Amino acid sequence: LTHSSAWLGRPQETYNHGRKQRGTGTSHIYPDAITIAEEVSGMPGLAAPIEDGGFGFDYRLSMNIPDFWTKLITDHPDEEWSPGAIWYELTNRREDEKTISYAESHDQALVGDKTLIFRLADADMYWHMSHSSRTLVTDRAIALDKLIRLATATTMNGGYLNFMGNEFGHPEWIDFPRADNADLLYHDLQEFDRAMVRFIDSVKDFPSLHIEQYHIHEEDKTLAFGRGDYLFVFNFHPTRSHVGYPINVPEGAYSVV
Repeated sequence: LTHSSAWLGRPQETYNHGRKQRGTGTSHIYPDAITIAEEVSGMPGLAAPIEDGGFGFDYRLSMNIPDFWTKLITDHPDEEWSPGAIWYELTNRREDEKTISYAESHDQALVGDKTLIFRLADADMYWHMSHSSRTLVTDRAIALDKLIRLATATTMNGGYLNFMGNEFGHPEWIDFPRADNADLLYHDLQEFDRAMVRFIDSVKDFPSLHIEQYHIHEEDKTLAFGRGDYLFVFNFHPTRSHVGYPINVPEGAYSVV
């Protein structure tokens, strides 16, 4: 599909036909290929099967999610973070389409913008990312970066896209783990990211497990939801640690993973 052909005759029909060819043509030529659509308009059916009237892509990128996190961090102090808004953005998708959830990518970090953790920690990342010099600023940044990644990954319904080269929260674009990161907080972020991905990978059919919201409290900044036999509880409150906090969940015995 060329740019010129998209505007000849009926432009929208020609453009949509080109999309459908991309979604189905690849799978015919490469049966084992996985097709992921990067599209911002919210076109219905983009990742729905052809036989259901869709365009035949296997997945579509949830491009609203990284934009949401960036806007939340940039425009709202911690006290204004809404667990309800977070839940809505992370689960706002059509049931007939599988999506790829991600917290950030090159779109946010490689085109003159900043990585999420650099937005959170700013200049403290240059001077206070060791265990001996950590500050409240870097501790807050690391805690929120972990919460953002875990909430994004565990609410997916198709897949989770990791930001290659930024698993350990490097401040400036893509980099790779080095020996001198071992004594820094970057190492801890990398270990968290590895453990998170391994856990999700260890649960059979995790992206297909039913997801159900159990609890949202705006004042307490808490969110809880379940997937299969697993319960996920998040506390986004900047100053309050909840002890003995009651949450209504299905009856049963629970253990910490």
